[in-house]
Amino acid sequence: MVTDPVLLQAVADLFPNGISRYAVGGLLVGLGTVLIYIGTGIPAGASTFLESTLSYVSGQSRFQQYVGSRDWRLVFTAGIILGGLAFAATFQSGLVTSSLYEPGTTGQLYEVAGVTLWMTDVQPWRLFIGGILVGIGTRIGKGCTSGHGVCGVGSASKTSLVGVLTFLTVAIGTAQVVAALGVSP
Repeated sequence: MVTDPVLLQAVADLFPNGISRYAVGGLLVGLGTVLIYIGTGIPAGASTFLESTLSYVSGQSRFQQYVGSRDWRLVFTAGIILGGLAFAATFQSGLVTSSLYEPGTTGQLYEVAGVTLWMTDVQPWRLFIGGILVGIGTRIGKGCTSGHGVCGVGSASKTSLVGVLTFLTVAIGTAQVVAALGVSP
């Protein structure tokens, strides 16, 4: 048991609402990763979604390498999208409450046909450009945070460790610059 008061205060500062919500999320991500690996023998990752989806309509060899795994990749990506929508419609909107989660303040609640929904305040063009930049980054980095960060680090891949350190460094630096510039959603 850690009893160093400086370390305990540092952890409390990093996680002012406790670590239980992160632990639950991490366990769920880990469980999903294990299930995908057991079911397919392929490490989970979302960055190949576009190319695997293009294999349905293109005969190019670049896309055909994904024919054997494109179905689960499509389901994996749909799960990410539907999971986010389900979260926004339940916990984020306040329909379901839990001590593990407090609704955020970076969006608005809307009533649609008697259902409370949450929508981010981030402008659509920023989401679009962010998505494009993430897509480019995953191709350059030969993988995404789910592939490198969960599967790669979990299997002690040196390439993934370097990739994750790069992701984190750039993300933290970008967040600091954006905050210093006063940019908000």
